[in-house]
Amino acid sequence: VIITTRLLVSHLSGIRHYEKDITKVKEEKEKANRALKLTKPYQDKEQKEKEGKGIEKSDSVKPRKEHEGEVKSRNSKPGRRDKEFEQEEYYLKEKFESVIESLKIFKNDPLFFKPGDQFLYSTYGFTLLSAVVERVSGQKFTDYMLKMFRDLDMLSTVLDDNEAMIYNRARCYVYNKKGRLVNAPYVDNSYKWAGGGFLSSVGDLLKFGNALLYSYQAGQFKNTNGKLLPGYLKPDTVAMMWTPVPKTEVSWDRDGKYAMAWAVVEKKQQYGCCRQQRHYASHTGGAVGASSVLLILPEELDSEAIAAGLVAPPRGVIVSIICNMQSVSLNSTALKIAREFDKEKWAQ
Repeated sequence: VIITTRLLVSHLSGIRHYEKDITKVKEEKEKANRALKLTKPYQDKEQKEKEGKGIEKSDSVKPRKEHEGEVKSRNSKPGRRDKEFEQEEYYLKEKFESVIESLKIFKNDPLFFKPGDQFLYSTYGFTLLSAVVERVSGQKFTDYMLKMFRDLDMLSTVLDDNEAMIYNRARCYVYNKKGRLVNAPYVDNSYKWAGGGFLSSVGDLLKFGNALLYSYQAGQFKNTNGKLLPGYLKPDTVAMMWTPVPKTEVSWDRDGKYAMAWAVVEKKQQYGCCRQQRHYASHTGGAVGASSVLLILPEELDSEAIAAGLVAPPRGVIVSIICNMQSVSLNSTALKIAREFDKEKWAQ
């Protein structure tokens, strides 16, 4: 078979996640699909009631399961134990000197399916992707990334290195089997730098979101007489990254599809005066003792305002949330916040 970087970045490679048993993976996926079908009638009823009362629907759909253990349940307390985090490989303590070395964890395991046939979120797929970056760039993946973070002015974004003294590093927490809050166990994330090995701050993630949004919109501003600096990435590159890929799915947002390292919801409205679906990109993060989300809601730019030079990129709303608690669903909250800011802006 052939595995391309595009398949890796869209989780279509067939490389396993933390679960080694494909039968268990299929069973969990079937359970999730059944749960979605059972909740859909209630969600549809809730939506109709809101529309009947003239209330704008922000996000009544409850996601099934966010990647790496984020779970939503009406009756469960945020941060409760999740089966995903019962996988032993979440708690590896071995230190790897390079991402090439960490490939030994999964490189001899069989693929779960032929590359390109199915979607399976895989942290190890991104480990392999980071190994490609290491080989192509000729330098350690971590050095390559830290230089990029510096270019983006993300000076608080660093490796989650247990030995280093990191100013303002937060303590992380989990619930134990008895439902009590305890400190998160010791882990070494050197086996998955690309999939969950960096520490950051809300401010740095906002800078990252702004840089992407600026790059995405910069191409729409043609008549700037050279006053507009180019984006960190080409507009076409970000547009490609935010274009849904066939055969993918997003467990934490029923409206979305997976693109290239981002979950994307496309703009859509089927009927007049009915539900509108705005275009936005997001991604959640789940690790031992921590949860996060970054959501980017681009503004729908007015062509006349662009031509007149009345506005400049980036235009939109960016929401970043980080919490030092395991298994907390954040995408729905981030979307509600983004919509409130967007609504307030248009009201002005």
